[in-house]
Amino acid sequence: MDLMPLCDNFDRELEDIEISASGILERSTMAIHLCRDFLQSLKLNIQKNKFNNKIEEINFFKNIKQTPLIPLIYYSEIRSFEIQFPKGNIECQRKYVKKKINKLNRFFICHLDFGQYIDLNHTHFDVQYYTRDFLETYPIYSSKFYFQDPDFSTSRDMLLGKYKAYTKLITYLNNRLYSLTSSPVATEPSIEKLIWPFTNTDWVELVYALSTAGIAQKNNLSIKKISRRMGDIFDFTPKDIYKTYKNIKNRKNSKTIFLDMLNSSLLSEIYRSEE
Repeated sequence: MDLMPLCDNFDRELEDIEISASGILERSTMAIHLCRDFLQSLKLNIQKNKFNNKIEEINFFKNIKQTPLIPLIYYSEIRSFEIQFPKGNIECQRKYVKKKINKLNRFFICHLDFGQYIDLNHTHFDVQYYTRDFLETYPIYSSKFYFQDPDFSTSRDMLLGKYKAYTKLITYLNNRLYSLTSSPVATEPSIEKLIWPFTNTDWVELVYALSTAGIAQKNNLSIKKISRRMGDIFDFTPKDIYKTYKNIKNRKNSKTIFLDMLNSSLLSEIYRSEE
C-alpha cells in the first residue's frame, strides 16, 4: 500500500494554501478543510486495502496518518485561538497568550513519558501504540475526542498528533507573545513593495536558484516559504510553482534563461562603468 504519492501531493496543496491565503484565519480554515478531506481519503483507502503486516500498519498510524492529522490539530487550535483573541488592551492580549501557553505546558507535563518516547525515537511500544489490536487495552488520552473509529484509530495515534502539533503551536504562541508589548506603540508605516517587472517563470527560476545555493538549508525553508519571503519584498504572487519548475527543467536550450539575463546585464554594466 504505497500512500506516499498522495502524501506528497497533500504537502504541496498545503504549502499552496500557506503561501496564497491572505490571513491566518483564511489559511487555517482552508487547511482544516484540506486535512479533513485527506483524512477521509486515507480512511477509505485502508478500508479497501488491508495492511500486509504489523510494520505497514505501524507506519500508517505513526507516519502516514500524521501527515494531515498534525496540521489539522495545529490549524484548528490556531483558528480557535485567533477567533477568541482579545480585540483591545495589550495586557489582556498578553495574559490570553500566556494562559494558552501554560495550558500547553500542562499537557506536556501530563504526557512527559510519552513525549520522551517520541523525542528519543523509541520504538519498543510501537505495536501497542500504533496498531488497532490494543485500542481497548490502552486507554485513549485525548479529552477532546470521546469517540474514535476503531478501524481508523489506535491508542496513541491521536496523542502523537497532538504532541507534535502542540510542539509547533508553542512556537507560534511564543512569537505571538513576543510581538506584543506592555504598552501600545505607534504603528510603523508598511514598507512599500517593489514591482516585479519579470515573468512568473523568472520568479520560479530565481526562487529555486536561491534555494539550491544554500538559503533553503541555512534557514530551513521550503521552496514555497522562500517564495513567500520574497513576496514580502516584491509586489507579486506566483502561480503553479512546481508545475512551472517542471517546465523549466524541460527546456531544450538554456534552462537558466533569467539567470543568464541577470548575469549578462550585470557584466554589461560592469564593462560600461569601466570605459
